[in-house]
Amino acid sequence: MNKPVIVVLSRDQIMTSEVPGLFDGKADIRSCDSIDELIDLSGHVEPQALLADFRRVGSGGHAENRILEVVAQRFPKLRVAMLTAEECPEPLARHAVMNDIVMCRGKLDRATLLKAFQNLFPGEPEVEPVPAPGPVVRVTTTSQTSALLPNDLGEEKTLGVLTGIGRRFETNSPQLQQMLLDLEIAARHDVTILLIGETGAGKTFLSKLIHEVSPGRHEPFLPVACGALPSDLIEGELFGHMKGSFTSAHADKEGKFLAARRGSILLDEIDVLGPEQQVKLLRVIETGEFEPVGSNQTQHSQARLIVASNLELQPLVEQGRFRPDLYYRLNMLKFVIPPLRQRRMDIVPLAKKFVRQFAIKHSVRIEHISPCLFSALVNYPWPGNVRELEHVIQRAVIYCNDGTLTQANLPQHVLSGTAGPTNDPTVVLGYGNAPAASTVATTNDRSLGGQIALSEKEIIEQTLFKNTFSRTKTAKDLGISRVTLYNKMKKYGLLR
Repeated sequence: MNKPVIVVLSRDQIMTSEVPGLFDGKADIRSCDSIDELIDLSGHVEPQALLADFRRVGSGGHAENRILEVVAQRFPKLRVAMLTAEECPEPLARHAVMNDIVMCRGKLDRATLLKAFQNLFPGEPEVEPVPAPGPVVRVTTTSQTSALLPNDLGEEKTLGVLTGIGRRFETNSPQLQQMLLDLEIAARHDVTILLIGETGAGKTFLSKLIHEVSPGRHEPFLPVACGALPSDLIEGELFGHMKGSFTSAHADKEGKFLAARRGSILLDEIDVLGPEQQVKLLRVIETGEFEPVGSNQTQHSQARLIVASNLELQPLVEQGRFRPDLYYRLNMLKFVIPPLRQRRMDIVPLAKKFVRQFAIKHSVRIEHISPCLFSALVNYPWPGNVRELEHVIQRAVIYCNDGTLTQANLPQHVLSGTAGPTNDPTVVLGYGNAPAASTVATTNDRSLGGQIALSEKEIIEQTLFKNTFSRTKTAKDLGISRVTLYNKMKKYGLLR
């Protein structure tokens, strides 16, 4: 007889590795870390049960509720249990009660799971859950994932979180926290959103999150890299074309605006579009109407549009390269993603996350991380932003051969603070492993006073982060009073 298939929906590989032992090898345990992977998995095997790991929730549990709704719709016969924190959000707990979902609070409970999935094991004696008198001690071997990572590399509590179906965007920056709150509200409505940010700052990642939060999250998400397409092919890619409308049009083609149905389209590098393409795009945004290349038949798009650019669009309008009417239409819901050097308090948590990720991916044992490594990371200006940090950490993990990550595992240009240019020519980075390397001057205020203020803000941010946002300790470290610190935090928008 084939074993019943139980799917574990979790990003915690350590927890996932413990599940087979709870069922004494009588079940076929499969793991996935997103609802999309679960749907793909169902194309190969037929799952009978699902264990969902909801110990870390965002948005009050509403995102997790959406996952359960998708599961109920796609797999109506699937038996579901979920692992939650001791204090489960009220909406999630209410959903569990109303839909007969078994809950394991705080930790995996073997008896509870066996009881929940009792119908999968006919002929087995019925098991009643019993309260554990004390902490459960589990024996692990060095071959398990937990042996690859140091004890102090656990996930940290963050100030702002935006959670989708299969991904999360986390930050410790008060500025970015407010942006995430505003972005989540906009994402829930069928409106066009503009994202501005340097290369590698997270525009594509946030675009996918917007899609996962939006009403059309179960429809396609289609990214279009406008900068990678020849100008004469962009219209056909977006709006489609008819056979014979140009030399290489050998068949009719459905464009992205129709293929996305009620889903989302990401137009990255929107600034490269020519004047004629901008006119057509404005029409689609305003009315949803367009004609495929070579056709007189008007089509109607129902897709949500997300547009992104590495550059601010206003200077392009002033230069005559971008239509003012399109600019003002897009600028209504504009979200600026700060570069990593302007939210330095996110560098260490992101670095730890990438260490966890690549230690597991490359099976590299990491027993300790030297503080000097984090210090070097914080002092580097990161012109390539989060993407550059990710690649640097991957390199460091690969070259770690003694179990200890130190600054010696970092590339020389990071240690020296020698940064290359950003994609935005208006940004000037300092050079050298000195405080100047973390100072950023922009065209918003190139005066001496503006640059001093920006440096002061960064110093306060770093000191707050170092002292876990304790104002008393931060004021003491900076040699100022708490009142002065409060006033400066208010001035720079750092109050939380």
